[in-house]
Amino acid sequence: MNEKLIEVRNLKKYFKVPSGELHAVDNVSFDIYKGETVGLVGESGCGKSTIGRTILRLIPHTGGEVIYKGENILNYPEEKMRILRREMQMIFQDPYSCLDPRKTIGQIIAEPIVINKTVPKNKINEYVLDLLSKGGVSRKLYNSYPHELDGGRRQRVGIIRALALNPSFIVCDEPVSSLDVSIQAQILNLLQELQRDMGLTYLFISHDLSVVKHISNRIIVMYLGEVVESCKSNLLFKNPLHPYTIALLSAVPVAKYDQHRERIILKGDVPSPINPKPGCRFASRCWKAQDICFEETPELKEIETDHYVQCHFASIRKEDG
Repeated sequence: MNEKLIEVRNLKKYFKVPSGELHAVDNVSFDIYKGETVGLVGESGCGKSTIGRTILRLIPHTGGEVIYKGENILNYPEEKMRILRREMQMIFQDPYSCLDPRKTIGQIIAEPIVINKTVPKNKINEYVLDLLSKGGVSRKLYNSYPHELDGGRRQRVGIIRALALNPSFIVCDEPVSSLDVSIQAQILNLLQELQRDMGLTYLFISHDLSVVKHISNRIIVMYLGEVVESCKSNLLFKNPLHPYTIALLSAVPVAKYDQHRERIILKGDVPSPINPKPGCRFASRCWKAQDICFEETPELKEIETDHYVQCHFASIRKEDG
């Protein structure tokens, strides 16, 4: 196993609201190893993007630790964190709103290089042109503006900008969710090529299990701010154990016409993340739920090798229960 690059320990992010605290991320722990891609999945509002932004300190944390190369970066002073951000970058979901419409593509990519002074001034233009080629964008677009590019090329520019300072870790926040399927495949292949060539490590955030399966080594499933299941990608699709994961996978289309998968339609309302009560947060929608599920919060336990599940009845599959 490669060395650990990032260790997230009991990470919490709460937001103050008039009626109390919204638990966007609640006591989340996981590791990211150097050179791998960890997929973070779950429905909208489960806290995926908040985790990515908190790890990079784009928003302040409420509690916990983010250990990067052996040090808790959440305690870094701002000046030290500003230097560290060269090594930790983010690819944003919307390839249009994250690019300055008043600047050319060349200026957008060059901006972090100029600010951090990582390349001599007389070599910046050529460095940016090389990055464009590496990201699959024609050099002819150097003086173009974001509105002149289609969605796929804009997202490539967003990826190239994230590479400008030669980082080791990148948070990919749903980078293909707004793109056509054919363009999605091109962007995913580009990310994998860049990872192989540059030794990058990804936290890949998405709500699309098919996309995450294609690119991830390990997958973490979230529900209402908590990790409910975590294991290797192939194991999750072969043997999902948490009821929420099983329900999610039942909604993934099957390409082969002779295969049939039972569709699980979840019933009940999603509980409020504001001042959550003790117990399993999925209990009100779960077909396995019993009294204990509404009274005691289950622990994230290792059910089988490197397969962690937060459920009182994880070993009982739907067809058995």
